[in-house]
Amino acid sequence: MSIHTDKLMTKINIKPATKNDAEQIADLSRETFYETFADHNTQADMDKFLTEQFSRVQLMQEVGLPGNTFLLAYDGNEMVGYIFLREGTHEALASKNSIEICRLYTRKSHIGKGIGAALMNTALDHAKILKRNWIWLGVWEYNDRAIGFYTAFGFEKFGKHDFLLGDDVQVDWLMKRRID
Repeated sequence: MSIHTDKLMTKINIKPATKNDAEQIADLSRETFYETFADHNTQADMDKFLTEQFSRVQLMQEVGLPGNTFLLAYDGNEMVGYIFLREGTHEALASKNSIEICRLYTRKSHIGKGIGAALMNTALDHAKILKRNWIWLGVWEYNDRAIGFYTAFGFEKFGKHDFLLGDDVQVDWLMKRRID
């Protein structure tokens, strides 16, 4: 699938991941997580999180599991982002037919070029194909850029939950959007 983003006329190709993409996904995950959150957390918490909760091996094992879908965004031959969707629901949406966005990551060098929007639109289309009624996610309560992005796509807050980063218990907002 090829998408032209309006912002900078960047041509983005989006394709489903295979097990062969697992190493690249793991490396991109750790790189973008660190770039986004290192300035807001202690080095000890970041190190512990990346070693114990977000290790390369753990991330690679997610790729190809039943119910997990990774959609990869490429600018030329470079993987510049991805969205990870997982079958399942949150207890507040227990009676709903939903799917979760576990991660939407874009390389820092490509933020603002429409990659996130292209991935989100592809994920929404994927949810429609699966006949889901709702799509939901968790986002750190202080990640204003991401909250603004999700709000622009029609997501609204419906709850919160704890997120453990190293030894620091943080709060994620839970956001949902109806699939029409």
